[in-house]
Amino acid sequence: MSFDPVLTLIGNTPVVRIQSLDTGLCELYVKLENQNPGGSIKDRIALSMIEAAERSGELQPGGTIIEATAGNTGLGLALVAIRKGYKIKLVVPDKMSTEKIQQLKAMGVEVLLTRSDVNKGHPLYYQDYARRIADETPGSYYIDQFNNPANPLAHQTGTGPEIWQQMEHRLDAIAVGVGSSGTLSGLSAYFSTTAPELEFVLADPQGSILADYVETGSYGNAGSWRVEGIGEDFIPPLADFSMVKSAYRISDEESLFTARALLEKEGLLAGSSSGTLVAAALRYCRAQTEPKRVLTFICDSGNKYLSKQFNDNWLVDQGLLQQPQHDNLTDLITRPHQRGATVFARQEDTLADAYQKMRRHDISQMPVIEGNAQLVGIIDEWDILLALRADKANFTQPVRQVMSKDLVTLHPHDPLENLLGIFRENKVAPVIDGDNFLGLITQTDVINYWQRH
Repeated sequence: MSFDPVLTLIGNTPVVRIQSLDTGLCELYVKLENQNPGGSIKDRIALSMIEAAERSGELQPGGTIIEATAGNTGLGLALVAIRKGYKIKLVVPDKMSTEKIQQLKAMGVEVLLTRSDVNKGHPLYYQDYARRIADETPGSYYIDQFNNPANPLAHQTGTGPEIWQQMEHRLDAIAVGVGSSGTLSGLSAYFSTTAPELEFVLADPQGSILADYVETGSYGNAGSWRVEGIGEDFIPPLADFSMVKSAYRISDEESLFTARALLEKEGLLAGSSSGTLVAAALRYCRAQTEPKRVLTFICDSGNKYLSKQFNDNWLVDQGLLQQPQHDNLTDLITRPHQRGATVFARQEDTLADAYQKMRRHDISQMPVIEGNAQLVGIIDEWDILLALRADKANFTQPVRQVMSKDLVTLHPHDPLENLLGIFRENKVAPVIDGDNFLGLITQTDVINYWQRH
């Protein structure tokens, strides 16, 4: 066990009771694994697996740690590697949140992005890719969390005893998700002897094959899901489902909105997989006909998903947040002005201000609004570029001097062909109702709309 002052903070995370969500007859508790120094439950297995490799001699001083990860294991490994002086390379699927990738890079990790739409056996499948990198890197150690016995051992010897002590030896069920299966298998090993009557509840993203396997012993092809870190398209080699008594398939929508409810009603900023776990635990609790004490995990912090589940625009783009439908062009506006969702400029703003706003919001054009909702122009990157080409001092010019005023606008009831005609001319499509600007429609908005429908 490490005596590093940061690494000793791993584990012994608090347990709190859910107060404001409907738990039926049951008491529901959550173990706050987001309180680990790396921000997730994966800190536990990262420390366990690295120290096991050190003891076996497979990881030598100055060596390179390599792993395939959906994010949090990588962050935990990076934390331990920094404290112990190892280099680290991580292969991550491209559906991983921007915040996780940025944090890993800020920690000095070499991040290798790969496809998330391929299955095991494909050369770009993240685990196969990582193993290949390890084979090609001298002095490296491939963590291989899916086959590493030190993964479940961290939960058998650490998490399990903590839970049992914190729950005062009174616990009826634990809801868990499965990625590498370390949490489930480690806790099962501990509780099979400590409290063999305890039930495990599988929280599985809709699209994963694990719930099918638990219920029928077989499975077909996996679907897709947006939740990160749990759910699989194969049975993890370390998996022990012997104590799992029920399984719940949780949709992305239910997962993400449960996570949002945790913040709104409980003050707990939780990640996407935590939403899945709590959603399954709530379903289990509400199905019970007698009181039980149930526990699940806040696996990581929601600050790693601010650009996704806590971003209304992202939810709209993904078809997870439904807006009122009017059967006209307004249905294609994903950033309605009346909802305060439009990023816009004022005529008196400087070009520097307008450009910084574009960069901050990752857009290339903005409407220019007068008053509350009067559209007076459009400014885009091309307008700014031309102004600066003439004189770089023009960054101080007001937007009114360079914005485009020759606008082709649409009414909500105009035909779709009018919209496509504007796109053919490489223009943006502002929608106006009387004197009120309703919003812009971009080509991406139309593609996303058609994809959702």
